[in-house]
Amino acid sequence: MKIYEINKDKKQYMPLLILADEQENMINKYLNRGVMYILDDNGVKGVCIVTKESDEIIEIKNIAVDPKYQKRGYGRSLINFLIIKYKNNFDILQVGTGNVPSTITFYKKCGFSHSHIIKNFFIENYDHPIYENGIQLIDMVYLQINLKT
Repeated sequence: MKIYEINKDKKQYMPLLILADEQENMINKYLNRGVMYILDDNGVKGVCIVTKESDEIIEIKNIAVDPKYQKRGYGRSLINFLIIKYKNNFDILQVGTGNVPSTITFYKKCGFSHSHIIKNFFIENYDHPIYENGIQLIDMVYLQINLKT
């Protein structure tokens, strides 16, 4: 398994990115300003994009694993890679997600803890209702992990 940075032709990974953020114009807001990583294990299995939000904070804007390869540790491997990659340059790794129990549980198992909520984020920023696991996403839930501990 290898994880490496992609600098060119990022849009070729749109089918994977759309799994985690289903509105392409929202992805385009962070695609070029973010750093993209690919997880390759005999073919691309996952992708993530991180952005610098401040001198202290880096944010996962998108993380997705091909559905055929989910529940095999690839998502956790991407997060562990980011923790190691950025621990000397940033204090906090954060992620914003919908308030879906399975997703929140995944991040908490990876060491994240609840930070804050942006009310009505999905209603105000997407042109249609977004559902995950049958739950309509309304508020953006932020979770953080301290990289300096």
